[in-house]
Amino acid sequence: MPCCIRCFFLGYLYSRTLCAMFMLFPQQYLHFFFSGPELKKIRTEPIAGDASSRKYFRVFSPDNTWVLCIDRDFTAYSTDQYPFLVIQHLFSACSVPVPAIIGSDKNHGAILMEDCGNTMLQDALSKAPANAADLYRKAIDIMVAIQSIKAKSRKLPFNRSFDETKLMFEFAFFLDHAPRYVSSNRFSEKITGTLYEEFRAITQLLLRPEHFVLNHRDYHSRNILIANGNPVIIDFQDARMGLPQYDAASLLRDSYVTLEWNFVSEMQHYHYHQLREKKLTTMSYDEYLYLFDIVAFQRNIKALGTYFNQAYNLGKKEFEQYISPTLAYLPGYINRRAELAKSGEIVLNILAKPKP
Repeated sequence: MPCCIRCFFLGYLYSRTLCAMFMLFPQQYLHFFFSGPELKKIRTEPIAGDASSRKYFRVFSPDNTWVLCIDRDFTAYSTDQYPFLVIQHLFSACSVPVPAIIGSDKNHGAILMEDCGNTMLQDALSKAPANAADLYRKAIDIMVAIQSIKAKSRKLPFNRSFDETKLMFEFAFFLDHAPRYVSSNRFSEKITGTLYEEFRAITQLLLRPEHFVLNHRDYHSRNILIANGNPVIIDFQDARMGLPQYDAASLLRDSYVTLEWNFVSEMQHYHYHQLREKKLTTMSYDEYLYLFDIVAFQRNIKALGTYFNQAYNLGKKEFEQYISPTLAYLPGYINRRAELAKSGEIVLNILAKPKP
């Protein structure tokens, strides 16, 4: 057989094999959870993911549905050390609404869990904006329930925090990936160095461990499902200690849902009142608002780095649409907080694209 034909034939077989493997996926993971006869009645559909390497599938049987998560990182952990399962158990034990775990298969990195539907808070607001106040108060109540969980040991998640290393890593991630959005020529060594030092100064403002509580860490409208009118929390595996404003800023200065300023102010006051009522903070309201803006700035800068990486490094162009709403938050922080003015103005100037 001529070499070119042999290569074509082998390539064809290889592509067919890959297709067959893809068709088996994720059914190959379901043998741990279902018997042979049950598997014959089951079908799966992929669930669109976010900025994560995990894969999700909805599993259908004739009389029930579940969600299957495939996370290869799970195989590197013992079951009692895998963050998702540790924190799911903690939250569930503290009456925080999270999907129940049906079973897990560490050897293959698979977790089968309760299906709480596919209506995100983002979707619920689009369908019924009149319900916003009720849904956000419920979401804040759950946020405060998480922030009320007290550490009984220095184990996960209480041994992780928004410390200097973590905050500066997130700022550096922005500096690494922002040049993918605009010409790298705008990021001179001098400008990058100036931003790094400004970011370091901002980080110091956030290092107040005496005020730290447990945070979900990514508490936005796409990580809150609405099931039967009530929030259910997902994507909580990165929970860590930090200022109570962190999750509040994630929710109220969200890249996926832009809220009116008066509504944000109302929800800030609601959150602060809940913190005071449960004796979770000794801050004055002015200090709460000050640190809210500093935290929100850091959080939005971190989010921009994620969107630049996803859209222009990994080719997930759907993340482009979230860049402009995130940038739109920065002028407000800059105007209210002098400590953010220099870095904020540099960021806005270098990321400004010429008008067509």
